[in-house]
Amino acid sequence: MAEIVIVHDEAAAGALVADEIVRLIGADPATVLGLATGSTPLPVYEALRPRLHGVDVSRVRGFALDEYVGIDPAHPESYRSVIAREVVEPLGLDPSRIRTPDGSADGIERHGEEYEAAIAEAGGIDLQILGIGTDGHIGFNEPGSSFASRTRVKTLTEQTRRDNARFFDSIDDVPMHCITQGLGTILRARHLVLLAFGEGKAAAVAAAVEGPLTASLPGSAIQLHPHATVIVDESAASHLARADYYRYTYANKPDWQGI
Repeated sequence: MAEIVIVHDEAAAGALVADEIVRLIGADPATVLGLATGSTPLPVYEALRPRLHGVDVSRVRGFALDEYVGIDPAHPESYRSVIAREVVEPLGLDPSRIRTPDGSADGIERHGEEYEAAIAEAGGIDLQILGIGTDGHIGFNEPGSSFASRTRVKTLTEQTRRDNARFFDSIDDVPMHCITQGLGTILRARHLVLLAFGEGKAAAVAAAVEGPLTASLPGSAIQLHPHATVIVDESAASHLARADYYRYTYANKPDWQGI
């Protein structure tokens, strides 16, 4: 199963993941990162800023999880814009080496395979940052998504559109479709790091890591991965039946194993 790490707050989670990313870049300056958007990964990106001072990141590559279909790439809530604003610019990454799925309607039927080919050409993703939705989705893989799915177009559920409406003027402005890495794509990354904070994510986290493996809860797919780390604060851990065990094992973990 995934390793569960329960931390005091979001800042502690961000520091843990940032330290691992810096270690990866030190070992391989051409590290390939899987980048998530939304509020959940922000503590990681914030923690990376001081840690990357003086580190050569010119060869780091990155692939975003998803993009809205039909949104203007220049729109402030397109994930291309979000990644540029929250990751590329603050961390000093090379914009030409950071990709998001192509959400333009023209040729959309081909864009998923093109993205898969780009990830393969880069040698695969070394560390994939993930969040989890209140309905258990990861990326934009809504309930019912195949564990073997690849990058493709999906229709967003009303719940996901409501959750994302806070970034737009109204729910009517939230696109109906997206292009997202599939669960199969995500599972090919060498290390998965799933972050969750707050009571609102507690049920989804518990179902993903302690519940049955089911397409009805896409986040449960991480149970299939040989190196998955789930980092949560106390509130997001509040529904975990084995929380004390997770604290015990992490406290007694050899330092050399990292996360």
